[in-house]
Amino acid sequence: MEPKLTENAITVLKSRYLRKDEEGKVVETPEEMFRRVAHNIASADLTYNPAVNPKDTEEKFYLTMARLEFLPNSPTLMNAGRELQQLAACFVLPVEDSLESIFESVKNTALIHQSGGGTGFSFSKLRPKNDPVMTTSGAASGPVSFMKVFNTATEVIKQGGTRRGANMGILKVDHPDIIEFISAKKKKGELTNFNLSVGITTTFMEALENDKKYDLINPRNGKVVRSLKAGDIFQLIVESAWDNGEPGVLFLDRINQDNPTPQLGEIDSTNPCGEQPLLPYEACNIGSINLLRMVKEVDKGYEIDYDKLEDTVRIAVKFLDNIIDVNRYPLPRIAEITRRNRKIGIGVMGLADLLIRIGIPYDSTEAVGLGGKIMRFIREKARERSAELAEERGVFPNFKGSIYDKPGGMRLRNATSTTIAPTGTLSIIAGCSSGIEPVYALSFTRNILDNTEFIEVNPLFKEIAKSHNINLEKLTGIESIQGKREIPKEIRRLFKTTFDIAPEWHIRMQASFQRYTDNAVSKTVNFPSNATVDDVREIFVLAYREGCKGVTIYRSSSRPQQALSCKEVLYC
Repeated sequence: MEPKLTENAITVLKSRYLRKDEEGKVVETPEEMFRRVAHNIASADLTYNPAVNPKDTEEKFYLTMARLEFLPNSPTLMNAGRELQQLAACFVLPVEDSLESIFESVKNTALIHQSGGGTGFSFSKLRPKNDPVMTTSGAASGPVSFMKVFNTATEVIKQGGTRRGANMGILKVDHPDIIEFISAKKKKGELTNFNLSVGITTTFMEALENDKKYDLINPRNGKVVRSLKAGDIFQLIVESAWDNGEPGVLFLDRINQDNPTPQLGEIDSTNPCGEQPLLPYEACNIGSINLLRMVKEVDKGYEIDYDKLEDTVRIAVKFLDNIIDVNRYPLPRIAEITRRNRKIGIGVMGLADLLIRIGIPYDSTEAVGLGGKIMRFIREKARERSAELAEERGVFPNFKGSIYDKPGGMRLRNATSTTIAPTGTLSIIAGCSSGIEPVYALSFTRNILDNTEFIEVNPLFKEIAKSHNINLEKLTGIESIQGKREIPKEIRRLFKTTFDIAPEWHIRMQASFQRYTDNAVSKTVNFPSNATVDDVREIFVLAYREGCKGVTIYRSSSRPQQALSCKEVLYC
């Protein structure tokens, strides 16, 4: 079958994914891209049985992509079966407290970005600013100064000609330079290739809740430098996030509670969008199921097709596990630990569209409950399939000492199975809403890599508006349909957009998915431009109380450029 793609999907594929000749002319169709990827990934079957014919696997892989039911991450679509053959999007590199380590990581960052990946770092091990450096009798310049070096290196490397490098920079809240880090993006144009997150500890949150001080600790010698009021630092984080969207926060102790391989060390960093906590040098292969395609028509409308969802999960687990074997990693150390842990991350996209299709408002207890039910089902079926692959191919090599290595524990092929990624461009290709976000707007302009802008109009609203004889022309230029009494109440309720939904529902949905996600959840809590600092503070606290592993917020218009914006095409 030939994939049925929207005009915007074809635009994105031609811009970034389809093979081009030396003159930059596109020489591959979307169908040929999916065939190329399916053939390459299915070839991993031969690793385990040289006599097997991988054609059946290849056809399953092709069909699940061509039907837009499941898509792997962008580097896989771009590079599988091509010369580069680097298929992972997420990497974490260590940054130790020496110039040699720092600049080794800068070099490795350049290699990863060149191959199409993004990188995450914790700078928490670097000695603070003005700390003595014995070898030179000088003073340290501190983590933020070295982050600027990474930022500059990223600026000059364009990933494989298709993706601009992205970084996550993390500093623990008890680092002596935490105030400088929180304020690092206050000046416009600083660290533009970084997302920033503060690594929050349980000790800090307890001090915050009890209105007490907490200690800043020099990572070089473990000594307490001074104590600060947790409330003051938390307020700085909140005010900065209100001002420009950063930093976000990561709850490090909560992340490590779910670390599947604690015998290998603690996790202190994530990939650039925060959904994939990783050990140093680890990579993860992520893919997303299009929930809009997981429905079936019944007498009274639509319902979730759990049989189809299970089949798709089973295909996705093998697809991502195969990627680990055929991937050409940018560094030998990355290849080693990735193959020993075999982490995969199955996520979802199209949640908002699914809810609209089956008639459940996003900001409702029913929707939040359904989100958790869907993710619990996906994780259960993913682990079942991973256990089957473990029987066929063996458990992941670092299984001994892992959280599964216990009486009655599951013998798994993969240390993790589930991750909720943002699916920015993947959702454009799939023709659905992104990740687990609500519908951003019913019509908006999207800005992609090379500042190409194109308009997206929600197809479900067009469909339902037509069936109810709603005149779209009369709605041109308005920001919300919530005040339009001529539109039936049940339609207005279904088509609440991002800014119609109270921020706490964003967090409740994120937490619902997090309960059944091995890794973490990428989710942005969008605020209208008139939101207050106190509004942001409440959401940060709620995210912690609800069990999230991190939280990112964005107040509309708080940056000069943003990826999504409303235009007077239809309405926002």
